[in-house]
Amino acid sequence: MSENNIPAMTPTEFIAVTNQTLEYAYSSVVLTGEVASFKINQGKWVFFDLKDESSSVSCFMTLWDLRMPIEDGMKVIVRGTPKVTKWGKFSFTVAKIQPVGEGSLKKSFEMLKKKLEGEGLFNPEKKREIPKGLSRIGVISSTQAAGYADFIKILNARWGGIKVLVAHTQVQGMDAPEQIIRALRYFNERSEVEAIVIIRGGGSADDLSCFNDEKLVREIAGSKIPVMTGIGHEVDESLADLAADVRASTPSNAAELLTYDKKVENRRVKTVILQTGTRITEVVSNLRRNNTEKVRSIADGLKRRFIEPRLEEIQVKMRRIIEKIMLEFSKREDDLKHRIRMLEILNPEKVLEQGYAILAGKMSPGEEIEIITFEKEIKAKIKEVYERKK
Repeated sequence: MSENNIPAMTPTEFIAVTNQTLEYAYSSVVLTGEVASFKINQGKWVFFDLKDESSSVSCFMTLWDLRMPIEDGMKVIVRGTPKVTKWGKFSFTVAKIQPVGEGSLKKSFEMLKKKLEGEGLFNPEKKREIPKGLSRIGVISSTQAAGYADFIKILNARWGGIKVLVAHTQVQGMDAPEQIIRALRYFNERSEVEAIVIIRGGGSADDLSCFNDEKLVREIAGSKIPVMTGIGHEVDESLADLAADVRASTPSNAAELLTYDKKVENRRVKTVILQTGTRITEVVSNLRRNNTEKVRSIADGLKRRFIEPRLEEIQVKMRRIIEKIMLEFSKREDDLKHRIRMLEILNPEKVLEQGYAILAGKMSPGEEIEIITFEKEIKAKIKEVYERKK
């Protein structure tokens, strides 16, 4: 026993108790400050000081956890746990680190970009096309984000028909990269989708910095399923954009690149139908004219060689044969014209032009629906629904 009956502890016991106390009181701490004395030992361990105007904290982390380039003078935010080493020195063990502020973010971005470019990670030759008309896509985004809502709205307003499988993740902050990586691996392992789309609306440089995470960028570049990004605004550029097969300028633009424009396609189909009808009519007319001439030529030859004694009788029979042939051609021509008219009648644009409308949405009181007429698209709310009396 020591003085005042307080049990004496060995240094090892004291450090163990202190670390237990720190772990209980501060299981996870977030600090921000400026990096100083940054160094990497043995290609495995990272040491640096995190300082402000008057204080400094010694930090330690593994190189594996360093997912964005860091150097002295950068302002960063770190998450980790305080600890006393076996040598009795205080240290802060960092689990995650991320640059903050425009200057530090830009410097880290350029450093990592140069490194990955040198490895050929962004080579255009590696990019794959993502065609329109897909049936199933995987979307990685926060389902509460405005960018995701814009993407789904444009997707449904255009051609539609795409089945969307959504992986809900954070799209900013220190935990976002790992969540997005898990979602990418999920879609790649299941192979249920034809393309993966990563969606994030606009935000500050700090908000979008998670898309410059080295592990995330490498995961996008290595995806066996083509990846499209729609991150931020048109002026924003992330390393995730550079690694993706296709980069859309915004979430809405991503939806446009994946789908056909419904109005444009309706006009194109109508034009094709009209052109096809005209061509069919021309072919039928040519066939009728050519075959009529052949029949007449054959008839004249037979007449000259074999039919003179029975000329009148044979002339009557030939006229009947020609009339039957002409009647058959006329029937086929009328049938083709009828089919063309039916195709035009079935054209959705023709139905709308006659004053009808298309309703889209859930037909329940209080639900919002979309009304499409020939010239307008109308948003409305259902007041009442009842069975139609017939």
